[in-house]
Amino acid sequence: MVDEPNILFNEFWVRDQIEIEKDLAWYRANQPVCFVPEPIMPEGSPIPQGAGTWVLTRHDDIIEVSRNPEIFSSAQGITVLDSPPEFNEFFSSMIAMDDPRHARLRRIVSKGFTPRMLQRLEDSVQKVAANIVDDICTLGEIDFIVDVAAALPLKIVCDLMGIPESRYQEVFDCSNVILGAGDPEYVPPEGNILEAILNAGFALQGIMNEVADSKRGKNSDDLTSALVNAELEDDQLTNSDLAGFFILLVVAGNETTRNAIGWGLQYLTENPDQQKIWMEDFEKVTPTAVEEIVRLASPVTYMRRTATKDTVLRDQQIKAGDKVCMFYLAANRDEDVFEDPYQFNVLRHPNNHVGFGGPGPHFCLGTHLARREIAVMFRELFNRLPDIKATGKPEPLAASFIHGVKHLPATFTPIGKNPL
Repeated sequence: MVDEPNILFNEFWVRDQIEIEKDLAWYRANQPVCFVPEPIMPEGSPIPQGAGTWVLTRHDDIIEVSRNPEIFSSAQGITVLDSPPEFNEFFSSMIAMDDPRHARLRRIVSKGFTPRMLQRLEDSVQKVAANIVDDICTLGEIDFIVDVAAALPLKIVCDLMGIPESRYQEVFDCSNVILGAGDPEYVPPEGNILEAILNAGFALQGIMNEVADSKRGKNSDDLTSALVNAELEDDQLTNSDLAGFFILLVVAGNETTRNAIGWGLQYLTENPDQQKIWMEDFEKVTPTAVEEIVRLASPVTYMRRTATKDTVLRDQQIKAGDKVCMFYLAANRDEDVFEDPYQFNVLRHPNNHVGFGGPGPHFCLGTHLARREIAVMFRELFNRLPDIKATGKPEPLAASFIHGVKHLPATFTPIGKNPL
């Protein structure tokens, strides 16, 4: 049996990586579908105490649950805590909904990603990556997460939605609070975690409402303009829908890509032979290298579903109303699916990971953009700072939901800025 800490506790995920991997392997081998008690909620908490959740750590079980949303619902929440429905939708938007509401929102948002918008994003990613390297290239020593990994997706998401640059830092700080509320760096131990999360959400909602109001009736080429000026009434989002979608983008599109890029440098530093393979034939190796980073990084550690009726998984009787948590990070190391699962292999093929979520209606909408951001950032680094490497251990985020890294020291040989 795995010793404490509980896999649902933040403390489980800030230990040495070897200990984490050993415990996840134990779950896969001995109790791939097991019931785990939830953390004890503090007295007076507005979030009710839950009994626990079924924890899934094998790849095929997660695939089965993902493909059956009619049995495993998203509408009751995507994390283990039983937050109120309005709280779930406010912070999770369409990923905390079932069809038909989920399908409608996803359809409307997808219409905003026109060929023109996608080309604009492609161009923007390249420009932003180049500017980031320009900002650091003379330094020689940086915090790779703050200075590089976080800077790219934050700028892309804000540009996509038409957020003014003057609000970037506020957006970044709010996203840290929402996903890192269990980490004392973002919410001090004496602080009210729920209040901090709500305040961060309200701040993001306020920013989005201001931007949406400024875009109505105007022909701008950002996604917010496309959504608020839709010609058909059924294709328009309410202010609440739009704010929820923006918060989702900030959380899912910013934080997760940031963590993939951050872990990516760590894996490359630990495996210089793999970096050499990638750098020597960048365009050919990039598709498999990016997928391998996402597999090992698994930026979203788990996602919750709730059983809508009695069912069975691996002979375990799951009752209607039971929570089921799909631990993507554990499944992406499943020995039955991945040869040498702990080996970082930029040529790995096939690579049927669930780093973007399993198959089904909730497969990540931003997959293409995330892949593009990871690829372009490392191309820019390899071209201009080829000896960049991590020089210390990643400082992990104290969170069970996100496989985050807060800080990662890195060094490289300084160079001059690109001429204008």
